[in-house]
Amino acid sequence: MAEIALFISAFLAATILPFSSEAAFYLAITNEMPILNAMLSASSGNILAIILNYYLGFFLYEKTKNKLFSSKLGKKSFLLGHKYGQYALVLSWMPLIGDPLTLVAGLVRLNFLRFVIIVSTLRVLRYYLLTLII
Repeated sequence: MAEIALFISAFLAATILPFSSEAAFYLAITNEMPILNAMLSASSGNILAIILNYYLGFFLYEKTKNKLFSSKLGKKSFLLGHKYGQYALVLSWMPLIGDPLTLVAGLVRLNFLRFVIIVSTLRVLRYYLLTLII
């Protein structure tokens, strides 16, 4: 049951909602949840949420593309985001800016497989580093 609560907390934390998966992860570990269970629950919740963010951005593109490409700045921003966005994903593990970056990744149509590999790896590493700190 605690694993499901951690999964939900991690999922919600990876959306734009103000949740802290790190606090829930800390509580799970300190309340003697096995580290592997905590990492799997938190990582899978977080990863599913960032995939949802990507697809929200992907579909948002359809709604905004006319406006986006109607200005020189909008077109340039899109092209720069598409060209260099995968490098910006290195920051996607960070609180506050990371989750919006996953939405923008979908908006600028980054390669989905690369997106999942980069962002998922960073999310799992974040929880692993938390286990070392705890």
